[in-house]
Amino acid sequence: MTNFQFLHTGDIHLDSPLKGLAGQDGPAADLIRTATRQAFSNLVDLAIAEEVAFVVIAGDLYDGDWRDYQTGLFFVRQMGRLAQAGIPVYLIWGNHDAESQITKRLNLPDNVKVFSSRKPQTLTLDGLKVAIHGQSFKQRDVTDNLVPAYPAPIAGCFNIGVLHTGLGGMGGHANYAPCSMDDLINKGYDYWALAHVHQGQVLHERPHVVFCGNLQGRHIRETGPKGACVVSVRDGAVDNIATIRCSVVHWARLNVAADKAHHFNDLIDAIRDAITRAVAADDGGQLLACRIQITGRTSLHAQLPGTIEQLTAEARAAALGLGEAAAWIERIAIDTEPELDRSHAVRADALGDLQKIVEDAASDGQVTAQIEAALGDLIRKLPHDLRAELESGALMDAATGDYKSLIERAGRDLLAQLEAEGA
Repeated sequence: MTNFQFLHTGDIHLDSPLKGLAGQDGPAADLIRTATRQAFSNLVDLAIAEEVAFVVIAGDLYDGDWRDYQTGLFFVRQMGRLAQAGIPVYLIWGNHDAESQITKRLNLPDNVKVFSSRKPQTLTLDGLKVAIHGQSFKQRDVTDNLVPAYPAPIAGCFNIGVLHTGLGGMGGHANYAPCSMDDLINKGYDYWALAHVHQGQVLHERPHVVFCGNLQGRHIRETGPKGACVVSVRDGAVDNIATIRCSVVHWARLNVAADKAHHFNDLIDAIRDAITRAVAADDGGQLLACRIQITGRTSLHAQLPGTIEQLTAEARAAALGLGEAAAWIERIAIDTEPELDRSHAVRADALGDLQKIVEDAASDGQVTAQIEAALGDLIRKLPHDLRAELESGALMDAATGDYKSLIERAGRDLLAQLEAEGA
């Protein structure tokens, strides 16, 4: 059997709209707007440079229906580059680009082979003795286990299964095309090229079960470098899996402790230091997209919500001071607590009465049940993509059913605000 290497990618989400860019311009914002395209172009560059035998795309090439034909034309242009290099591409549609989701289509170059959505099929590369098995999504919500219907492995070939799956809802992702690890292992294939879960990981070896991860982080829950897998096959077995970096923007959450900030300028200095250290620590030299989370107990707690605009501007000024494309500040999130020591005796005034009411409510089953009825069910019904944007904070407390923390958080904020106003 011939030795070769192939590229496994997926969750590319071409032209995915990135949040937080409204009203912003400059090189950093421009780079973020085009990040998914540039990451995919980097992928094609690497496929050509590495002289891979073929490319496997395991779904969610597109983020959804095209706004115009430019998305499709960009993809065709990149496929033309691979065609010139003699590299075929094997593609399935996932939940974001299922056949029912995409209303615009373009004819693809002959080197691109798309798997049917009607039933699983097998495509072979006879010169390499490789058999690739796959099935595209016809609609977004595929709730059936597709694996049992996948064809049996072809003897004498290196068998690859291509599947877009939640694999039991890993990482909180919607459990599309549900299956178990045993389903995959027992199929008899040599390599499962999976996508849908955006964290790249090798789940099993011999046979190899691999999520390639997404190509470019699109929001704060997709932090760090992103890329794809180059798989080396020697004597009919996987010899090595190398992760190649393709992303051009790295997302990072910067925690800034406000405990020692007694004045507003102290906090600005801490934010500036955090940005500078994060840029220096990022060894890839890519743009760092940052969400700054301010935490800790501080006397500034009550006034911070009213200073978000100024803090954000100061943070962006600090980032620009490092160069136009070194760092970009997505937003600032406040998750501080007041310097209110609840271990002391309850105050003998109106604030003390309120403090006691809050403490009693947090442990009152009837109160938490009312919040559950009014808020919890609504949040849990949000689509996964929206829930992924929830902050650690009040909304996340509600989403996870931690209503005690929700009440305590609201009570602390109210008490601190009233205390700051001299109530």
